[in-house]
Amino acid sequence: MDDVDTERGGTGGDAAAAVRALEHVVDPVVAIADGAITYVNEAARTAFDLGDADRDAATALGARWDRLAAAIDETTVGTARRVDFDDGESVRIHRGANGATITFDRNGADPDAREGTDTPSLSGTSDRLVKDRALEEAPVGITISDPDLEDNPLVYVNEAYEEMTGYEYDEVVGRNCRFLQGDDSDEEAIAEMAAAIDADRPVTVELKNYRKDGTEFWNEVTIAPVRDEDGRVTNYVGFQNDITARKEAEIALERRTEELEYILDRVGGLIQDVTAVVAGSTDRSELEAEVCARIAAEEAYDGAWIGERNPATGTIDVRSSAGVEPDDTHIATDTDHPAVETVTTNESTVDAVDGTTYAAFPLSYNGIEYGVLTVLMNRDRAVDDRETVILSALARAVASGVNARETSRMLATDAVVAVELEVTDRALAPVALSAEADCRLEYRRSVHRTDDETASLFTVTGASADEILAAADDLADVDCRIVVEREDECLVELTSDDDLVGWLSERGVRTQAIESEAGRARLTLEIPRSANVRSIVEAVEDRYDGTDVVSFQQRERDGETRQEFAARLEEALTERQFGALQRAYLGGYFEWPRPTTGEELAQSMGVSRPTFHEHLRTAEAKLCRAFFGDA
Repeated sequence: MDDVDTERGGTGGDAAAAVRALEHVVDPVVAIADGAITYVNEAARTAFDLGDADRDAATALGARWDRLAAAIDETTVGTARRVDFDDGESVRIHRGANGATITFDRNGADPDAREGTDTPSLSGTSDRLVKDRALEEAPVGITISDPDLEDNPLVYVNEAYEEMTGYEYDEVVGRNCRFLQGDDSDEEAIAEMAAAIDADRPVTVELKNYRKDGTEFWNEVTIAPVRDEDGRVTNYVGFQNDITARKEAEIALERRTEELEYILDRVGGLIQDVTAVVAGSTDRSELEAEVCARIAAEEAYDGAWIGERNPATGTIDVRSSAGVEPDDTHIATDTDHPAVETVTTNESTVDAVDGTTYAAFPLSYNGIEYGVLTVLMNRDRAVDDRETVILSALARAVASGVNARETSRMLATDAVVAVELEVTDRALAPVALSAEADCRLEYRRSVHRTDDETASLFTVTGASADEILAAADDLADVDCRIVVEREDECLVELTSDDDLVGWLSERGVRTQAIESEAGRARLTLEIPRSANVRSIVEAVEDRYDGTDVVSFQQRERDGETRQEFAARLEEALTERQFGALQRAYLGGYFEWPRPTTGEELAQSMGVSRPTFHEHLRTAEAKLCRAFFGDA
């Protein structure tokens, strides 16, 4: 030890004093490297009945070793970990690059930590050189102070302490350890250490210290009193552990969590406001403008814009913006802008462009694309997954509102596009049934059953009722009911998981006709010219394999057509009244002799016969008023 001390400018007596001080620490202290014990103080030798030859940690520490070894492995170099045992004993592990120092806080626990293990007891005399070397090479900083001297100065520091602080041995010894403190050192932690020293009790605190070169580091300091044989405090031993990396990570996480909680709280309020905008706006342009303005009003965002893909120009055209003007109101779809990625994949995209972070979200409802909502962050920051989920929900609410405005406007327009499609996908019930029963189906209308399930009525020719029902039984997810059976045709009610007519209606599309034969269906759809016809047709193509476009035809409506009159009358009827009138007519109830009875029609609706007749009479009255101008 003399050579080492000479190199550090100290004396052999300083190190020897340090060893003697540790020998008087009341808590057992054990230094371990690679599973071998390199040093134990007197308290540890007494508690664990150890001698000089006891170097194997597993044997010496008995049943406790498994948990201690695991804790050492799990403790990051430069940090500390606390391990509590069932008997009340608490252990603190300080981990360095080459080993660990374990301090046992007995707290009255049974000193026999080996729990009956038969470890040989050798001589209690320790090798002084080994102890000195263990102190010098300990993986944590070790200091010893002398309270009998004025201001309780340090009388010993080891090499790890010098490396941690940047101070040489001679620059430290003789000074109180407070010289490491600075302006940002925690006053509460400093007061806690002072109170512990005044009370002659151990303490562990974390506080910011300063190296010789002025750089900051977080120091975990454990101070414990050292007593002589008479119980008098002769020294204080300190363990210093640099926890800067862990502490900075904790502080960064706390700061980010606080920031994120604030953002999420504000975005949560934003969802409520946008929902109100969606409910209160009268048209799409107003809705989009108010949504962008509301987002731009948030501190977390610089602005927002909504764009729509223009297939004719190959660009995304900005429809509305607030807070910031887009660099380009026509963004080419062959660029790597986040908005382009979103409309291409229909997925949320977060990316930086020229130092600005953009978060783009698809405006899509029921498979119909209405554009992209792009939010500009107020600084170049990462967007948390939870924030992305909330903004995605906001975009879905906007898309739902746009769909409602567009559907309402489309249904009221006179300019329409008649589209004919040919479908061979058996996922469509009439296609599958026409192929299975070798028959022809012609769509009449869709109706609502008593359980609010939508069903479509088809006239079927070329097959008997038994053949139709047998074929339907072989089809998965298709339910077929015979409403009326005649000599040369049947009126059937089809329901399936795939409700094409309802699906199209939600998108503002009227199904004018469905004719299916030999596994091939011809669909005639009426789509308002103001709608995104391309998007709707593509949605049908994506829904059914083998879909071909037969024709497009634009036309204007002149006056009230037969279909418009029927639609106006249908609007005046309740669902039950319309259903009763429709089933009575299609079932031949007004013919003579009647091929069906009111009882049978009532059963098909799932209502009683009196209820059916009540709905039918009311519907007939409304029909007469529509014809004779009384309504």
